[in-house]
Amino acid sequence: MGYTLNFSVVWASFDKLLWGLALGIGLAIASVALGAVIGLVCGFASVGPSPWARRLVAGYVAIIRNTPILVIVLIIYFALPQVGIRLDKIPSFIAALTVYSGAYLAEVFRAGLISVPKGVVEAARAIGLTRLQSNAYVVAPIMIRNALPALGSTFISLFKDTSIAAAISLPELTYQARKINVESFRIVETWTVASALYIATCLLMAAALRGLERRFPKF
Repeated sequence: MGYTLNFSVVWASFDKLLWGLALGIGLAIASVALGAVIGLVCGFASVGPSPWARRLVAGYVAIIRNTPILVIVLIIYFALPQVGIRLDKIPSFIAALTVYSGAYLAEVFRAGLISVPKGVVEAARAIGLTRLQSNAYVVAPIMIRNALPALGSTFISLFKDTSIAAAISLPELTYQARKINVESFRIVETWTVASALYIATCLLMAAALRGLERRFPKF
């Protein structure tokens, strides 16, 4: 028996898919923004003078990057309440993705810091800037510009990782698609439309990030 495509059920619930997509984008933006703070601190610490800070950052990055994000999500949502730390679904997922993204962004920023010419840093110190001032006003802007391509790739990857939120019943795009699939049994149609939404969103993000890179010439 042949399979007959029928997208009517999917179109009838298309607003739910769009809402799930918007939620996924919001989760990614919030998590990357918070993860960038962790990444910046860890990035500077990883190239700083303190060996203890470098070891601590190296341990954090190694542990998180070798742990599946689903495990981190499940630990924060299901295990932490056992020790008295309870978070709702959205805060718990943002916390998990923040910890996860922080480890990757730490490496992105570390690479960006290494790419900053030493002569620029020495010139900043020579005109009287303190270490903190030279990092804030000279090193950080150059580092962020040099790291933009990697930052963009990381953000797109983390946006796709928001599909893991379905594991704790957060109604993002994958959860909504799975719900429509269970209710309608239109497997091909549901996942085709969901995949198209993911692909289109990632392509738009990539185009926007490339445009941003062109506006700021590399140092």
